[in-house]
Amino acid sequence: MSQQWLWASASDLGRGIERGEIGAVELTETYLAAIEAHPLRDRIYARVTAERARAEGKAAAGRAKAGQRRSLLDGVPISWKDLFDTADIATEAGSAYLKDRVPTRDAEVLQNATEAGLVCLGKTHMSELAFSGLGYNPVTRTPPCVNDEGAVPGGSSSGAAASVAFGLAAAAIGSDTGGSVRIPSAWNDLVGLKTTHGLLSLEGVVPLCATFDTVGPLCRTTEDNAHVFAALAGEKPADLDGATLRGTRMLVLETIATEGLREEVETSFTTAIYDLKSAGVEITHGTFEPLREAFDLTACLFTVDAYARWKDVIEAQPELMFSEILERFRGGKAFSGTDYVQAWTSLQSIRAEYLTVTAGYDAILMPTAPIMPPNLERLINDHDYYVTENLLALRNTRIANLLGLAALTIPTKTKSSGLMLVGAPHSEAKLLRLGTVVEGLIR
Repeated sequence: MSQQWLWASASDLGRGIERGEIGAVELTETYLAAIEAHPLRDRIYARVTAERARAEGKAAAGRAKAGQRRSLLDGVPISWKDLFDTADIATEAGSAYLKDRVPTRDAEVLQNATEAGLVCLGKTHMSELAFSGLGYNPVTRTPPCVNDEGAVPGGSSSGAAASVAFGLAAAAIGSDTGGSVRIPSAWNDLVGLKTTHGLLSLEGVVPLCATFDTVGPLCRTTEDNAHVFAALAGEKPADLDGATLRGTRMLVLETIATEGLREEVETSFTTAIYDLKSAGVEITHGTFEPLREAFDLTACLFTVDAYARWKDVIEAQPELMFSEILERFRGGKAFSGTDYVQAWTSLQSIRAEYLTVTAGYDAILMPTAPIMPPNLERLINDHDYYVTENLLALRNTRIANLLGLAALTIPTKTKSSGLMLVGAPHSEAKLLRLGTVVEGLIR
């Protein structure tokens, strides 16, 4: 039975602990043993926090025995992307610049999760300083893609996704600045939630672009996302009971998001839309042309923020950074302060217009990524391919980051291809309710 636990949803594991059918200590040991024995362990986990996990599992077991469980997920083991500070445990964000950096306290979201009883298994590998949607990191390690040994897993929360997809964590915590939760979730057949900027604390999270950085879970199910999200926020989970698609209106965004889709993606997206229509969802196809102007602002807004935060560290030893990532950071040098302020002014106007245009829809629909996971060897040897695929990987997901929205990616019937539901800011509960029904239709 214990090996089956590795593939159960986090929520089902929590219910098993609640019923007394699963012991939190035994569950923790099952995951630790699986990690230890897995041949890809060192490509997925940067560090395993076995001592901490055992202590937290033991405490959870004591609470369960006393009838004092703190949440449904009390005693459930999860992993953390290696940019969340962990007290007395190295947090290096996939970068040589932060090697042997040991924080003195946990990130606030980790504190909240620990208070809810979740067990910390360890820290997962990631793209260097979170500045890539591919997941390739020659400085530390490149985690595997669950569906293609020769492909990258998606980034920057690459190890986070792999830890769940390979049965080495019940759920994972990542960050999303331009798609870094949703891309690895989609390419590894997981459900990933991009939260509204500022909704979850960034205290104790190594920054990339603090004006866009968000925290979010990567899970097996939408229900798991609801419970993990609640734990991170220190709040009660959204009520998913009675969720229905009856009477819902959804818009397929055709501006940028559906352009130039790879064949497998187009097929999976078309099939998912057909399934939604068959379930009674009113589907409209439409455009939002100001989005093109927003995309023109991307190079300024993201790179200026990132380079301003890391310039002194990077330029002191540029040779320590992977050249492709270094080039992206240095893109921030091309813009002035005036450019940056004007870009934000324009973007705020576009955001307001978007919310007005889409106000009548329950969700906006688009493929999570227009491409499938790229080949790792070709990325290593072909610069132009690397640049093209990296930009395409994050193209659709970046829409929600640019416009300040919440978004949920759900696996489709096609492996490594997700459907993204995008909602207004602070619409996480609504998206999760919709997601529980959509997930049953399209997976």
